[in-house]
Amino acid sequence: MSLTAKKWILTKQFAGVPKLENFKLEEEAVSLALKPGEIAIEALYVSVDPYMRIFPLNVGDTLFGDQIGRVKVSNNADFPEGTLVLSFLGWRTLTVLSNPEAPAVFGPLVRKLPDFGDLPPSLALGCVGMPGLTAYFGLLERGEAKAGDVVLVSAAAGAVGSVVGQIAKIKGCTVIGSAGSKEKCDWLKELGFDHVFNYKETAVDEALKQFAPGGIDLYFDNVAGDFSFAVLQNHMKVRGRVVCCGAISEYNTDNTGRSIYLSVIGKMLELRGMSMVEYKNRYSEGMSPLLQWVKEGKLKHRETITEGIERAPEAFISLFRGANTGKIVVKI
Repeated sequence: MSLTAKKWILTKQFAGVPKLENFKLEEEAVSLALKPGEIAIEALYVSVDPYMRIFPLNVGDTLFGDQIGRVKVSNNADFPEGTLVLSFLGWRTLTVLSNPEAPAVFGPLVRKLPDFGDLPPSLALGCVGMPGLTAYFGLLERGEAKAGDVVLVSAAAGAVGSVVGQIAKIKGCTVIGSAGSKEKCDWLKELGFDHVFNYKETAVDEALKQFAPGGIDLYFDNVAGDFSFAVLQNHMKVRGRVVCCGAISEYNTDNTGRSIYLSVIGKMLELRGMSMVEYKNRYSEGMSPLLQWVKEGKLKHRETITEGIERAPEAFISLFRGANTGKIVVKI
């Protein structure tokens, strides 16, 4: 028995903002006559994330990334049929694996999901998955956030930033968030951010003079570029900490940005890079408190759902227009 699977491949390397012509949808026959140890995973949701823009990929490769799936057919006792899994299988609808526990970018290729109860399993792509874990470990370990800190979060209405701000509040910090629309700023207020501003209408210098006249202890940076240059140059406290998590303002350009090093040297700042690759063996450790906070109502979430694998490139491209609030996922 075989079924037809759909997958998106890269047709040419990105240059500037990704375009539809960078992608091609292909079909392939997938045999379900499994050998011992094999499983077939049917995708339920696939993820689109900004880092995919700069991650190395060859022309002809399937677009990579996390997906939530269900074991459709199994010849492996460790993964019985019906098991919900998080896997690094990318933009494809059906996959047969001979070694589900093979290493991948963020840990094993396939992980069993914990019990989500009545919550949608797609949260394992967002606030309880890689973005949420990036926020959790990035804020608490890389940023060493503590009660009383003044924390600034850029791109605060995104999948990572929205979780960063809420965890910072749980830990007793004063939290300032920036976003690019009134609707996003309103949502951040609902999440409990102390101060929010629309960076398209209010300059970061103006906002921080009002909201953080004494300076910023911890800056969780998801954007880089001129916004972050202004923060580091004018608003960080001496020995302030900066978690460098994302640089979405620069992913689609060849601009290396303005030099920040005089600000770093002058204020003896600590810039700390954040990548979930470093924490790939600690998923369960981070997922447990995140899931518990969601169930308790302490960690709120929002998803931007795109329907159909055929629209995955559209969903990905929309990231760079700021079209999402919370996490974008593609529902198969």
